[in-house]
Amino acid sequence: MVSMNNLSSEKPMLQALRGQVTQYTPIWLMRQAGRYLPEYRALRAEAGSFLKLCYNPSMAVEITLQPLRRFDLDAAILFSDILVIPHALGQGLDFVEGEGPILPPLETLADFDLLDISGFEQKLAPVYETLSRLKEQLPPEKTLIGFAGAPWTVACYMLHGRGGGKFERATETAAADPQGFKTFLLKLADVTADYLISQIKHGADTVQIFDSWAALVPDEYFHDRIIAPTARIVSAIKAVYPDVPIIGFPRQAGRHYADYAGQTGISALGLDPQADISAMPKNICLQGNLDPQLLLTGGEDMQRAVTRIMDAASGRPFIFNLGHGVIKETPPEHVAALISLVRQYKRAI
Repeated sequence: MVSMNNLSSEKPMLQALRGQVTQYTPIWLMRQAGRYLPEYRALRAEAGSFLKLCYNPSMAVEITLQPLRRFDLDAAILFSDILVIPHALGQGLDFVEGEGPILPPLETLADFDLLDISGFEQKLAPVYETLSRLKEQLPPEKTLIGFAGAPWTVACYMLHGRGGGKFERATETAAADPQGFKTFLLKLADVTADYLISQIKHGADTVQIFDSWAALVPDEYFHDRIIAPTARIVSAIKAVYPDVPIIGFPRQAGRHYADYAGQTGISALGLDPQADISAMPKNICLQGNLDPQLLLTGGEDMQRAVTRIMDAASGRPFIFNLGHGVIKETPPEHVAALISLVRQYKRAI
């Protein structure tokens, strides 16, 4: 068990994650580093490969820091991808322009055991080096966020072989062999926990678990496919780093948000734009949940939405974010305007 008492209490985001109601509202944005920034597009063109960006520490550090140079954000999130886990396990991976990630799909659940887990940590060493460099370069008041994909979401890609659609192969495989699929997810959970523990070891102040496709899981399977694997990850991390806060983001979980928050052990709950902040559990930090489309369009509609979100989050631990990632066509000046609106809002504490 490793104590994290050396973490600065002055980091506003960590204060909120630990349950403090802060007058100053911390803010960061999912996909805050990416294609909407011209400096990112320039570096992406130079690299020639998205995976090269992920595995080149110098480039990954630069991309992670780009939005913090432009905007008054409270956190930097590691530049990487949720699919480095299957890639590090030995599953092929390529990012095709206009198509997204392409993987040779696993033919059966048993194929997972044929993947080469022995070199997992070594293959991910560049990611850990990126975190170590970021820890040295970030201002002390900024929080460094690590992350990973949740087992269900990563399994969708591993079995389907690509993004898009409703990941029918994953759903069909789970239905054909429920117990085998449950075991498959728990194996992924163990690998994911090891990955996140290593991220913390190399400098991450907090980690976020992205379950981007949680909405595809039928109600009767939500516990086994979403909650239980996430709880396993959280428990493993807490056994080593009990003081490190963990953010869970089960996108479009709907009526399952409360159970997810209560049963996984997470410190903060990330919300999608459809979630009602006022209906969420009161005993947990919330993160969210501006519609990225409103950030894209900006103007008065965005202003009204920001006020509505901030009003709903009054009197509780809260981190402002989007309900999903920044859309690539978003003007950077809209991001600056959003941050200004959040900064100007006077919270009741």
